[in-house]
Amino acid sequence: MAKAKSDPDAGKAASSTRSLWKGAISFGLVHVPVALFSATSETDMNFKMIDKRSMDPVGYKRINKKSGKEVAMADIVKGVEWEDGQFVLVSPEEIEKAYPKTTQTIEIEAFVPIDQIPFVYLEKPYYTAPVNKGQKVYALLREALAATQMVGVAKVVISNKQHLALLMPCGPALVLNLLRWGGEIRSWSALQLPPQGAKEAGIKDAELAMAKQLVKDMTTSWDADQFRDSFHEAIMRLVEDKAKSGQVEQVETIAPESGGGSGGQVVDLTELLKRSIAGGTRTPAAKSAPAKKAPAAKAPAKKSAPKLRKAA
Repeated sequence: MAKAKSDPDAGKAASSTRSLWKGAISFGLVHVPVALFSATSETDMNFKMIDKRSMDPVGYKRINKKSGKEVAMADIVKGVEWEDGQFVLVSPEEIEKAYPKTTQTIEIEAFVPIDQIPFVYLEKPYYTAPVNKGQKVYALLREALAATQMVGVAKVVISNKQHLALLMPCGPALVLNLLRWGGEIRSWSALQLPPQGAKEAGIKDAELAMAKQLVKDMTTSWDADQFRDSFHEAIMRLVEDKAKSGQVEQVETIAPESGGGSGGQVVDLTELLKRSIAGGTRTPAAKSAPAKKAPAAKAPAKKSAPKLRKAA
C-alpha cells in the first residue's frame, strides 16, 4: 500500500511573524524591499539558573579571574590578544569606528552556480519576504535563480555585524543563508585522510559494490520530521508531566527588546533591468572592499564538496 504524501510543513516549528530586519535586496539597479524572518527554531535545552531559596533568576557576575573579586563595569576595558599573554587594548570609540555601516541592504556581489557552494560554509538560514508592494520583483528574482540554478552571493549587515550570505530559492521563498567567511574554514591538510578515489584508497571493486548496494537499500526521500532532537523531546515531556502535576514555580522573566527598520521603495522594474543589462550595474571587482581581514585559509576543493539541491 502506497504511503500517503505527508504535509511538507508537518512537524515544523510555527512560522515567525516578527521581522528581525527590514531593507532591500539589491542587484544591478534593482531593489527588492524585503523583511527578514528567522527560519529556524533552536532545540538546544537552555537551562536557566535559579536561586532555590527565593526562586529568583541567577545571572553571571564579572569576576577578576586572579583575585576572585567582582569588577565594576566602569573598570572593564576590551582587549585583543596579540601574542601569548600580550593584549592590545581597544577603546569603545575605536570599536564603533570599525563597525560596518548599516545600509539595510542585502547587496548581491555576484551570481554563482548553486552546486559550487560547499555545505561546510553554510551557517544560518533566514526567510526573506516582500514588503511595500515588492511581490512581483521578489517573484522575478526567485524564478530567475530557480531557472538558472544560480544563487546570489551577498553581503549584509545584521546587528552591527557584516556577514557573507547566499540568497537562494527554496520553494516559494528566497532564503538568505549566512555563510562563514573564507578564513573561518580550517584546512584539512593536517588531517590523516585517505586519498580520494577507490583505487587510491585501496578499496576493492567488490567492497565498493557492496557499499553502493547498501546505500541503495537505505535510500529514501528526504523527510526532516524523521530526524528529531530526542533529548529535547524527552526533557519537554518531563517538563509537561511535572507542570500538569502542579510542580511549577513562579520566576521573574525579562521581556525581550523589540526591533525593526524601514523598508525600501518599488520603482519601475523593467527600466531598471534594461539599464542593468546595458551596463548600469557595477561589477564585483568595482565595489569597495570591506575592512581588511587576515589572509583566508585555503578552501576545500570544490569537487569533494556535496552539492546543494534546490528545495522542492
